[in-house]
Amino acid sequence: MEDGSHRFPFPYQAYPIQEQFMEALYCALEQGKVGIFESPTGTGKSLSLICGALSWLKDYEERRRQETAALLQGEEAVLSTSTIPPSSTPQSSTPGSSAEPDWITDFVQKKAGRDLVSKLKEDELKRKKREERLEMIRNNVQLKYAMKRKTHEDDEAFKVLQLSKEGPVEASGDPEEEELIVAEYESDDESKTKSKFCGTEDDDDDDLVEEHVTKIYYCSRTHSQLAQFVHEVQKSPFSKDISLVTLGSRQNLCINDEVLRLGSIQRINDRCMEMQKNKHEKQHQEEGVKRKRGPAKSVCPYVGATALQQLRDEVLGAVHDIEQLVSMGRKMNSCPYYATRLAVPPAQLVVLPYQMVLHEATRRASGIQLKGQVLIIDEAHNLSDTLSCIHSMELTGAQFCRAHSQLTQYSERYKSRLKAKNLMYIKQILFVFEGLVRVLGGKVGLNPQSQTTQPGTEMLTINNLLFKAQIDNINLFKLQRYFEKSMISRKLCGFMEKYAGTGVSPHTQTNTNKENRRTEGLNRYLQTLQSSAASVPAADQQGAVEAEKVLSASPMMQMEGFLMALTNTNADGRVVVHRQGTLSESSVKFLLLNPAVHFTQVLKECRAVIIAGGTMQPVSDFKEELLFSAGVGEERIAEFSCGHVIPPENILPIVLCSGPSGQELDFTFQNRDAPRMMDETGRILSNICNVVPGGVVCFFPSYEYSRRIVSHWEASGALARLANKKKIFQEPKKANQVEQVLSEFSRCIQRCAADGGRLSGALLFSVVGGKMSEGINFSDDLGRCVVMVGMPYPNIKSPELQEKMSYLDKHLSHTGGRSPGQALIDNLCMKAVNQSIGRAIRHRGDYASIVMCDRRYSRPATLSKLPNWIKAQTNTHTTFGPAFAALRKFFMDKKQQQQQAV
Repeated sequence: MEDGSHRFPFPYQAYPIQEQFMEALYCALEQGKVGIFESPTGTGKSLSLICGALSWLKDYEERRRQETAALLQGEEAVLSTSTIPPSSTPQSSTPGSSAEPDWITDFVQKKAGRDLVSKLKEDELKRKKREERLEMIRNNVQLKYAMKRKTHEDDEAFKVLQLSKEGPVEASGDPEEEELIVAEYESDDESKTKSKFCGTEDDDDDDLVEEHVTKIYYCSRTHSQLAQFVHEVQKSPFSKDISLVTLGSRQNLCINDEVLRLGSIQRINDRCMEMQKNKHEKQHQEEGVKRKRGPAKSVCPYVGATALQQLRDEVLGAVHDIEQLVSMGRKMNSCPYYATRLAVPPAQLVVLPYQMVLHEATRRASGIQLKGQVLIIDEAHNLSDTLSCIHSMELTGAQFCRAHSQLTQYSERYKSRLKAKNLMYIKQILFVFEGLVRVLGGKVGLNPQSQTTQPGTEMLTINNLLFKAQIDNINLFKLQRYFEKSMISRKLCGFMEKYAGTGVSPHTQTNTNKENRRTEGLNRYLQTLQSSAASVPAADQQGAVEAEKVLSASPMMQMEGFLMALTNTNADGRVVVHRQGTLSESSVKFLLLNPAVHFTQVLKECRAVIIAGGTMQPVSDFKEELLFSAGVGEERIAEFSCGHVIPPENILPIVLCSGPSGQELDFTFQNRDAPRMMDETGRILSNICNVVPGGVVCFFPSYEYSRRIVSHWEASGALARLANKKKIFQEPKKANQVEQVLSEFSRCIQRCAADGGRLSGALLFSVVGGKMSEGINFSDDLGRCVVMVGMPYPNIKSPELQEKMSYLDKHLSHTGGRSPGQALIDNLCMKAVNQSIGRAIRHRGDYASIVMCDRRYSRPATLSKLPNWIKAQTNTHTTFGPAFAALRKFFMDKKQQQQQAV
């Protein structure tokens, strides 16, 4: 085996733990394992992932080339030396044998050999062409593609870009409304459904369609994390010879200002698809199809096939993040959203958000093929919860009523022009909506805001919901296929865009009493929504406009998702029915209890799956709930956990069991609101602020408790005493204010360090699981001490959590004398703690203290769930004096070291 430093190119001298990480990663990929990799923040995890994984990919591709060359040489040699057997050969076969004659067997073998050689040659030719093209792009050589069917280039691009063809236009009717009518739905046979992304089989030889090469899919939670990963790739030794593409939503990648102005993701998606369809229709009109009279339809100017090809090749030629892709798209007048999707098949590294790879329908629509590929899931500490959230769905009574009303209007308006099968399915959908509104205690056709319901929460199995709604006779799988093939949700969105775009009642073509009766319910309801939005104060007019747009838009997309969720098996999900007093506020929520059911296919298809994070502990529930339940054996699982790159003396974790006055710290739900407990917490913080320089970040279990304890300190004067030592900041309620608070927090600490005045820094009150407990960097002076007040256990009375615990108790084995449900509670708490305390210590030279204020942290079972690099240094103090002395000594030593270094 080669030395690790030679095997893994690295931009600088790698730490030993990075070399160990890359070695373990390489082995896991080579052996097709499911790897759980833990590497604390600040240890260069991203670079280790990049260099380890891409080193394996390069070696794998080289081995494949050598094997192909050897096979070609060997097969050609065999074929050239073999001869056709003489005609007498059949007589030499064993008498009475039922086997084929030898000459037939030989002929079949020769044909198989020739086919193999042909396939290998074809694959090798494709590979060489692909590499030559990328080399030309990287050398800034402009490429010109000769289209096989130049006159049909828009049609070919249209097929690849998942754009559906409409049926033949009828001779009569309003041409503006043709696009709103559902095409004839002829078959329920799922096998006849063609891939919308790849087009028809005739497209296989088209320049736009390429075979998927072996690649690595890297996914993370947010676009900012993906951008950070791409920047790390740009700094790596692989940046010059790797084909990388970053995928995002239309909202992130669209360059059409007319579409972007629509704001919401759903409206942007609908408008984009509509413009592609208009382009397809325009192409047919240019070919000689007579155009019907009517206003010209808007067409997106950024999706020409040639321009998309050129942008695709530019994307593959160098490493770009999303902002760079958008900038390139604007310069080249080509759509980055579609160009990046065309770049997926030949790309070696695809960077994308969780949703695109973990949700099957989104994966299919994005052209993601996992078969035989490598998947790396980063920031995966909450993977189980993420899977559950992606596949869960909650809808209100108002949304059900709105969808029913809109679909009723749609079917009434186009009743004479819809085929019988379409009308049948639309009636079934309406029947389902009526049943679900009935479960909430209301009726369709009436204003949901004026309908009262009996408050309460009810937990139902999927089957019980179907029985209670009296829709158990409806085949939801057929309805799901109808939604997908007919695109009824998009049609209805277009219908509402045309007739109720701003909350105004839709205009009907006739003024007969019958027609008025048909639209009366919808008109009345929309007028109610419009008047309620108009009553918003002038200061909130912009918000009211946005809210009105949301209200007038069709909720059918969400309805489709909810009905799809109900196709899960009865045991894997539950439905929570919340009745809130009025029908409009009441809701039905699908809760996925078994996330493994949607992760199983990913694990089966991928060659290897790497699940990585800074704090993966505790992993026991993770393996039980996601891996073992998905059929993964222990032998396929590889675990790797490394320590931190900081010296052990740079961290001081303390478990504090009592405060300065001797009050035991027990922040259970029964005790934490006691004034003595709040006062003791104030004294602890005051002492900490006396000896800790720079920034102190204090995490509370919830927003409500943070509000109560700060109010108590304000009344008792404790808050003023804290403010005399450090300037106080609080985590904002609105996400768009986080950056501003962090910026002011940082400037205050820098200012205090520079002027050496009365204040020694800043104190930030934050919340576990809030906006600052994940993804925020409190490095160096920003976070010299992290204080955990209490243990952030989830609400045990939550119906959803109780159902989840019950499910785990029933389906998972009991270990260590604790039920799986109770283990879930403990693990949820400690995962949140680990994320919060991981905000400090962000690089090798950093140092910080961690103070966990609650005697329950001293339990061995709790300590075992801390990250190994923190657990090894943790000291438990039953009294405050020794803990405070250790804290003061820690920072005095650091101050002396800094003075000596100067």
